Amino acid sequence: MNVLLPLIAVLAVSGLTWLAVGVARLELLFAVALPYAAIVAFLAGVVWRVLSWARVPVPFNITTTCGQQTSLPWIRSSVVENPHTRLGVIARMALEILCFRSLFRNVRHEFVSRANYEPRLAYKTSLWLWAGALAFHYSFLTVFLRHYRFFSDPVPRPLQMVETLDGFFQVGSPTIFLSGFVLLAAVGFLLLRRLLLPRIRYISLAADYFPLFLLIGIALTGILMRYTALRVDITEVKNLCMGLMRFQPDVPTGRIGSIFYVHLTLVSVLFAYLPFSKMSHMMGVFLSPARNMRGASRMHRHVNPWNYPVEVHTYEEYENDFRDKMKAAGIPVDKE
Repeated sequence: MNVLLPLIAVLAVSGLTWLAVGVARLELLFAVALPYAAIVAFLAGVVWRVLSWARVPVPFNITTTCGQQTSLPWIRSSVVENPHTRLGVIARMALEILCFRSLFRNVRHEFVSRANYEPRLAYKTSLWLWAGALAFHYSFLTVFLRHYRFFSDPVPRPLQMVETLDGFFQVGSPTIFLSGFVLLAAVGFLLLRRLLLPRIRYISLAADYFPLFLLIGIALTGILMRYTALRVDITEVKNLCMGLMRFQPDVPTGRIGSIFYVHLTLVSVLFAYLPFSKMSHMMGVFLSPARNMRGASRMHRHVNPWNYPVEVHTYEEYENDFRDKMKAAGIPVDKE
């Protein structure tokens, strides 16, 4: 049910959109009202998430690292893995965001059997997971940047360069953009991983499958619109997007195929759902104290600023009060 319910939900949204536009002619609802509502939900969700994270007190140094921390001068420390300077923190965050460094070190363990030897526990890296995640995020970023051409006139020069690199393998017309197919393959790999690996399937919920089916639907409809007979009028699509940007939407009734509205609806649902899902880690990584704090607990003492004064009973005072009884019980004392 954790797999079927999200799949049915995505298929239902796609089917209802197709019928509502193709039969009931509700283009205004799906081309204007729904995108605006999705953007409002996205912005409100992002603000709510960031404020809720920012309100969490972090009084202590709680960095999570696996490298040697700076301590004594003759002990070599890990400058990037366990940084004690702001520059080191920036380098660690850059590697985490751009290269998924912690995911690259995600290890799996298994028992390895050899002839005449007992099975031995061995640890290995999950390179396929790291490669799949890297391919998904960068292809999604490329697709996102390419779609910015529909909201700008003229198209910025850097965006044209991105499109040129993405269409490097052009073999005909229209230009074949590699990022769309890589995105579909990467999401398919992540979905199959959840379905085929028993330990991953056991801990997967409907909330884990729903965004994957959404992304597959978005990628499929985008590919169908560009490379098949369901091709849409790009000029009309750009006019609609430019009108949405200027808050002067011009809905081209009947001039854009229904598949475009299915694509737009799935994108709107993804945007509205994103801040309230696990995909919000794209914002949370910047506010993670385990990653953005310096590992300086051996260089500086970190005291909770909210601690209230507490009367303490030192050992010296304790010994002064009970010295005779301690000596009678044979307990050594510091002062006779």
